[in-house]
Amino acid sequence: MVETIKLSFVSALVLFFLSPFTASNADACTNFIVGKQASKDGSVICTYNADDYGMFIGLAHYPSARHQKGEMRKVINWDTHAYGGEILEAEETYNVIGNINEWQVTIGETTFGGREEMVDTTGIIDYGSLIYIALQRSKTAREAIQVMTSLVEQYGYNSEGETFTICDPNEAWIMEMMGCGSDRKVSKERTVWVALRIPDDAICGHANQSRISRFDMKDKSGNVLFSKNVVSYARKMGWFDGKDADFSFCNTYAFPDFSGRRICDARVWSFFNRYADGMDRYLPWAEGHDPQAEPMPLWVKPNRKLTVADIETAMRDHYEGTPFSLDQDMGGGIWEMPYRPTPLYFEVDGKKYFNERPTSTQQTSFSYVAQMRSWLPREIGGVLWFGNDDGNMVPYTPVYCCATAVPQPYDDTKDADALTFSMDNAYWVQNWVSNMVYPRYSLMFPLLQQVRDSLDQSYFKAQKEVEDKALLLSGNARIDYLTAYTASKANEMMDEWKKLAFHLIVKYNDMINKPEENGVFLRTPEGIGTRVVRPGYPKRYGRYLIQQTGSKFELPQ
Repeated sequence: MVETIKLSFVSALVLFFLSPFTASNADACTNFIVGKQASKDGSVICTYNADDYGMFIGLAHYPSARHQKGEMRKVINWDTHAYGGEILEAEETYNVIGNINEWQVTIGETTFGGREEMVDTTGIIDYGSLIYIALQRSKTAREAIQVMTSLVEQYGYNSEGETFTICDPNEAWIMEMMGCGSDRKVSKERTVWVALRIPDDAICGHANQSRISRFDMKDKSGNVLFSKNVVSYARKMGWFDGKDADFSFCNTYAFPDFSGRRICDARVWSFFNRYADGMDRYLPWAEGHDPQAEPMPLWVKPNRKLTVADIETAMRDHYEGTPFSLDQDMGGGIWEMPYRPTPLYFEVDGKKYFNERPTSTQQTSFSYVAQMRSWLPREIGGVLWFGNDDGNMVPYTPVYCCATAVPQPYDDTKDADALTFSMDNAYWVQNWVSNMVYPRYSLMFPLLQQVRDSLDQSYFKAQKEVEDKALLLSGNARIDYLTAYTASKANEMMDEWKKLAFHLIVKYNDMINKPEENGVFLRTPEGIGTRVVRPGYPKRYGRYLIQQTGSKFELPQ
């Protein structure tokens, strides 16, 4: 096999620091995927962290509708809000709440960038618009793939390289897509893409690095789909001249350089490592330094059946217990914050360095874990467990796929935006709490975690009773009941989070800890607060300080 895209490690490092379209700059978003035989109850499960700096967004909603034949739809770029153009509207569109529709189809994404020259600036449809248009038009994951690929072929795709998670109650898919450039004299083709069905007994993930390598182009099962030009376009551009069977999508269109592995694939490795055996074998790949490291597989079989709660835990990952753990150095500050300031890359005395980039990150705008169940009526089967901030710092409230209204806390159209705080908006209230906790993490996070987990557990405990009641209803009564329940849990969460915010301010004011019992602050018999606790330095940070300062602060004997 000969692949002209194959880079030397030095060249890859140059791209790491210089190219605006390689994975090194695509540092947002994480998706995990669980096949129905890999989950404990037979659910298909998938996740999405929407990570972007300064991104303000709530829970999307597109009501079901009928449209007149020939009606046109305006496409507004999901990221920039710029007008892209118009496309023909479908005659019927389905109800979409968040990233799940009334048929339990769920679509998420991560951007991997890829070759800069492949971006088609003449295209109408961006990756975000493509997701929500497909959700409005698809009853199955396979249909969503057909809708998405047909639309970009007709109207053009104007985003960078993208990996999509596309799931329904029966199937889980990963699809990767890139444009074919803007110059129609060079190429009249619009996109290249490949989609693979994930085995039912496997788990998969992607995190801003193209993950599909070789694939079976002679597959007869219907579980491998790809554009007819996926190899021929690379040949025409001079990027590949080997045998078709040796063609690798990622090596050709989005080479996994150092940052694509350490900053991106390492998140997937940590997910696999949490729930699958033998992942030490692929640690050199995730570390990113060895150009000859064995590539990590696209999917693995978990060592046990996984639950929604397990996957929520994975979305809160900071590489705990791995070589990438963020609690091994002083970067987290006095109170050992498992987060790092951005940007990811920084320079000290002329040398370039990077921060670890875990799944859980402060710039998450919203996070979800989607649960799709084939054995239940579709209105009940699809649940989007949703949080409007970093998943580690918030509970995931249940949003049923049939919900016909956005709960007030998740409505991003009323009295708030990225520059306007609102006490009625979950994004702002949850960010308020998170940003109090981040800098004093080890001091304050245990209380947040207690409230978060209590709420999460209450939702899981109530789920069967709620769904049993919904099964006794039908038609609009069932939809109205689950819409109301969705709203009630979001409102309950907001009330609890405001209480948590006020409690945190009082309890940890001036870097102390005010004693309490059962959530009530303790007072003396005279009615004033009891003596406060002054926690001082955590032991590890105390050692760092003395290592740096020597005997400067040592008391005389």
